[in-house]
Amino acid sequence: MAGTIWEFFGYRAEDTSDTALEAAHAERCPIIGQRCEKTFNDGVISGVCTLKPMTTGPVICCPIRLYADNYKILRDVAVRAFDGDYDLIPRRDAVAWSKTEHKPCVAVFGKGWGGELHLPQKMGTGSYFVDWVLAKLNATGELEEFVAIEVQTIDTTGNYRNGYQALKVDREIVQTTAGLNWENVSKRILPQLIYKGRVLQREELCRKGLFFVCPKPVSERIMQRLGGVDNLSRYAALQPSSLTFAVYNHDPDYEYNDGELVPLSEAFSHSTIVQQVQEAFNNVTLPEENVYRTAILKALGI
Repeated sequence: MAGTIWEFFGYRAEDTSDTALEAAHAERCPIIGQRCEKTFNDGVISGVCTLKPMTTGPVICCPIRLYADNYKILRDVAVRAFDGDYDLIPRRDAVAWSKTEHKPCVAVFGKGWGGELHLPQKMGTGSYFVDWVLAKLNATGELEEFVAIEVQTIDTTGNYRNGYQALKVDREIVQTTAGLNWENVSKRILPQLIYKGRVLQREELCRKGLFFVCPKPVSERIMQRLGGVDNLSRYAALQPSSLTFAVYNHDPDYEYNDGELVPLSEAFSHSTIVQQVQEAFNNVTLPEENVYRTAILKALGI
């Protein structure tokens, strides 16, 4: 596989504006206004947000890229889950805020918002942790309900170090050997969603289930693995066993302007239930009989 770096320290790789160059020089992530956290194995900050395979469109590979527009994905989920546009408040301040303002709010548990939610571990692991928890508080600071959010992009294979070097030194786009690890859709992403979704459906205050936020190409691979979106019944009303796919991608209608971040827009949304996903995941489509024998005979020239 091969591809090029499409977004570098937040901006398009072809963007040579002072804003884009300064972000790369300072190794700053403009999405969250802090130093980029994406590194190579030796600790060097890579700054790669999005890769473009040679035969497809760009694919977001850094989860933080999905937090653009001041964490718009969190606001979108809160509106849908709690049927209202409530203020999002870091979890440490939320109770006091509600009591002072005499208004309900949404307490946010997650990195950069006062810390993630600490859960008791199961057999020494935290395999049912989620990236975000949004907890709705009433006007007196009491917990009414909550919803969980898992955010995933896609891991990379190969190497884009030469692409990093070319952009860092000369702002030149070159081909790399980097690819995308689509095998993780089946090996890691789907099993985690199913497990965490089943854990959450046993929570009496988690009334709207689990939201899964990912880029459009990742969603397409997931749906392909599950036999197509039509294989998952749509449930309009959210419930404890809900699993909602909230899919974002670079806005296709955006006209590129140097010095600006490419905005994201919701590309697809589908609410089903965990059981449907688990059944589809377990229903593996098998190849024809004797594919191994056929391959062996062909290799032997028989």
